[in-house]
Amino acid sequence: MKYVHEVLKQKESSIWSIAPNDSVYNAIAKMADHAVGALLVVDKDPAYPGPSRDERHLVGIISERDYARKVILKNKQSQSIPVNEIMSREVISVTSHVHIDECMRLMQTHHVRHLPVIDQGRIIGVLSSRDLFSAIIADQAQTIDHLEHYIRGEAL
Repeated sequence: MKYVHEVLKQKESSIWSIAPNDSVYNAIAKMADHAVGALLVVDKDPAYPGPSRDERHLVGIISERDYARKVILKNKQSQSIPVNEIMSREVISVTSHVHIDECMRLMQTHHVRHLPVIDQGRIIGVLSSRDLFSAIIADQAQTIDHLEHYIRGEAL
């Protein structure tokens, strides 16, 4: 099985984020534009190209689930609600040296679908449950292939 840093190498490295005072509408539009189910909420403007970009720190996460439960079901207007009003503030995160089995356990225990990856205080990526399932399936396919070669007596 793989570690987080190995999975991150195999996926797109973009980290999509939004500021806490931005509107929920803008967050949902950004999720749609980038085909993601959640955005990290950071305390600096994510588009800022300067040296402080790496110094941004995570203050929350907003997901499509937050939007459905805290905006749509409560019949609120997403244009007038800031992200920080509905975001999840207690974010479960991992480092790049965590085993993906531990990531799956964390996701299951905390009922989350996205795990920010933070090394030495710096956001380096985000793993989704889909990323982890894909890594596990690829790993299992490789194991099956090795076993088939072994059974047939073939060298790899």
